[in-house]
This record gives sequence, C-alpha cells and structure tokens, in this order.
Amino acid sequence: MNVKRLLLHILFWVVYLLQDSLLEFLWVGPALPGIPEPTRFRMALEAAVAVGVPKILFTYFVMYSSLPRLLQENGRPWLEAVKIAVALAITLFLYRVVFNYFIYPQIYHGLLQAKPLLYPSSLLLSMMDTGFVSGTAVTLHLLRVQLKGKEREKNLVKEKLETELKYLRNQTNPHFLFNTLNNIYVLARKKSDDTAEIVMKLSKLLRFILYETGKRFIPVADEIRMLDDYLELEKIRYNERLRITFRKDVDNGAYPVAPLLLLPFVENAFKHGVSESRLDAFIYIDLKLQEGVLTFHIENTNENGNGQAITDNIGLGNVRRQLELMYKEYKLEVQNRHNRFCVHLIINLDSHAKI
Repeated sequence: MNVKRLLLHILFWVVYLLQDSLLEFLWVGPALPGIPEPTRFRMALEAAVAVGVPKILFTYFVMYSSLPRLLQENGRPWLEAVKIAVALAITLFLYRVVFNYFIYPQIYHGLLQAKPLLYPSSLLLSMMDTGFVSGTAVTLHLLRVQLKGKEREKNLVKEKLETELKYLRNQTNPHFLFNTLNNIYVLARKKSDDTAEIVMKLSKLLRFILYETGKRFIPVADEIRMLDDYLELEKIRYNERLRITFRKDVDNGAYPVAPLLLLPFVENAFKHGVSESRLDAFIYIDLKLQEGVLTFHIENTNENGNGQAITDNIGLGNVRRQLELMYKEYKLEVQNRHNRFCVHLIINLDSHAKI
C-alpha cells in the first residue's frame, strides 16, 4: 500500500469514528444527565475507538482476504462465504465483549446498564453497525479497483494505438526511401550529372525523416518544406516532361500537423501517375490552411484511369489509418477519373484524437 492510499484509509476511519462518536454521544446523552458534554463526548469517542477495532479487523479481512478469492475465476465462492460468516460471528462476539467488559465498566464507569452478552437486539445493532462500515469500505474498495482496471485498460489501448501509429510511420519511411532509390538508380544508369545533386537532396530528406517524424506533431511549414524538397528531387528525374504546380495559402506556418501525412499522396502521384505516363505529365497541388482547417488537393496524370473504384495501396491505406488515429474531424476523397487521379483532403487540425 503506497502512502497516498494509506492516508486515504486513515482519513476514512477517522471520519467514520468521529461520526460513530457523535451517534454514541447523542445515544447515551439522556442516560448521563449529570456529566458535562465535553466529558460525555470524550467517553463516546473512546467507546467508538474501542469497539472500532473488531470492525476494522473484519473489514480488512473481507477486503484483502475473502474478496480477492471471490473475484477469482477458479475460486470457491461458497467457501469464502462460510469464512465471511464465521468472521462476522467472531466480530459480533468481540463487539459485545468489548461493550460489556470494557466500555460499560471502564469508560462509562458502570453508569450504563449492560445487557446480556448475546441479547438479540444488541446483536442486531452490532450487526447493523459492522455491516454498514464494512459494506461502505468494501464498496469504495471495489470502486477503486474498477476505476484502476479501466485506467489500466485505457493505457493498454493507448499504448497499442501509439505502437500502431509508429509502425505506420516507419512503414512510410522505407516506402519513400525505396521509391527515391529507384530514381537514383535510373539516373545512375543514365550516368546523369544530376546523380550527385539528387543524392544530396535525398540526404536532406532522410535527415528530416530521422529527426522530425518521431515527433507527434511538427509545424505545417516544415511539412511543406519537406514536400518542396521532394518535388525538387523528382523534377531532376523527369526534367521538362513533367509540369508541377504547387499552390500554398497558409495563414499560420507554425500550426502543428502530423508529420509525413501528405507525402504518401505526392508519392502516389509520381509512382502510379507520372511514372506510368508516356507523354507529358502534370501534378497539381493546392494546399490551404485557414484558421486551423487544412485543405489539401492533388491531381496528377493518369493515362490508365478508367473511372473505376480505387483500391488502396500501401501508401493510401497507411495514411487513412493515420488520419483515424490522429484526427476526429477529417474528410478524404479519392477519385479515379478519366486521364487523371484526384485526392481531396480536409482536416480540422484542432480535432486531435485522444490516443
């Protein structure tokens, strides 16, 4: 038991004993008319503490011995019920012994008349008193256990989702690297003078992935800068055959966004659009950020487009799941039109999902 829980237990019993003392004070007051009220309250407090000992022992026996066994799947409830009944009988007996042989003669100095040890009404009162405090304590204990279990379950779910998010981002990184290495391979085969430059740009992008994508959020300006670098890298490969338009309208470049969230869409435009085009190709990107709402639209050449429904590849499926994990309010539309492929994404960047 840690210090906080110990203090809570102490507080519970202090409050209960004070309440029990007050009831005892009001109960025996008419029978002790000649004794000052402070003295009567002191007597009542001493009586409450004395008779509280067997109640405390019974309560902790139920909470930490019988209750855990009752909650076990392979436990024997009937056996624990018998143990609780026996413990209750012993507690009631001790309760009456304390009253008859200590409280009445020692605390009240024989001013109150003791009833027989097993007097029915006294036993019933003892049972009600013991049942009230032990029932209250056990109920609070079960509530704490339930809340702790829910918190543990919540943390496990959170850890699972965070692990999944890290996996998705780590999956994006080699996917991006694979595509870029293909570009370098093509240039190397051509013995292009641009090979060294593209390797330097790749190094810059990899540095971004290594140090920035481990963060939960990055400024949207950094995400845009990374997309610009990636587009410049691809331009070297395609030269004049590719026309790229990247429009930006951002009112706050410091606004946080999930890293690498937009890159898969741009990668997809090259891999499944431009690279498969035999003629001049285009990529049109329009990115807007106004008052926390990000709108991202990208279109690219798609000579094989036939208007049929889209089946998510690794990149698109990955980003859909990241959106589910990161944001509550978003809308993603993917269209396979004739001769062009379109993606339209709207995200409320303030609608962070609580992982």
